[in-house]
Amino acid sequence: MEIWDGYWEDGSLANIDLVRGEPIPNGIYHMVCEILVRHTDGDYLLMQRDFRKSNFGGYYEATAGGSALKGEDKITCAKRELFEETGIEANSLEEIGRYISSDTIYYQFLCITDCDKTGVSLQEGETVAYRWIPEKEYILFVNSSDMIPIQKVRYADFLKKLGYIH
Repeated sequence: MEIWDGYWEDGSLANIDLVRGEPIPNGIYHMVCEILVRHTDGDYLLMQRDFRKSNFGGYYEATAGGSALKGEDKITCAKRELFEETGIEANSLEEIGRYISSDTIYYQFLCITDCDKTGVSLQEGETVAYRWIPEKEYILFVNSSDMIPIQKVRYADFLKKLGYIH
């Protein structure tokens, strides 16, 4: 059983425990951290979702990420999720966005890494493949129907700021 902290819309703790899979009360949110990974050589990391995932199985996604566990702050969550899903240890993360849905507060981070590009690991049940793509190909990806639509929405401000989408 996975337990999360509940939050108010402003991101402050609501002092309520949430259980994965159970309904989230109205006005309460859980935290999800997503990490966009760029190599120091300018390439971006894409992770292919496990084909058995109910949402967008088999799609490549531009981020690693997941729900914060009870007691985790957003940086701890982001570093843990990045390591679990890719094997990449983030020395530093730049917060690049925040997005609120009906019951979730998403925090987006950018990790710039000089990791061994052949050493990315896959998480059983989450990912089945990965690939590094150059910036020009990444721009084509985010402007195509290949990018998971809701990820594009959540990252829109950051992608616009870089001039990747209009």
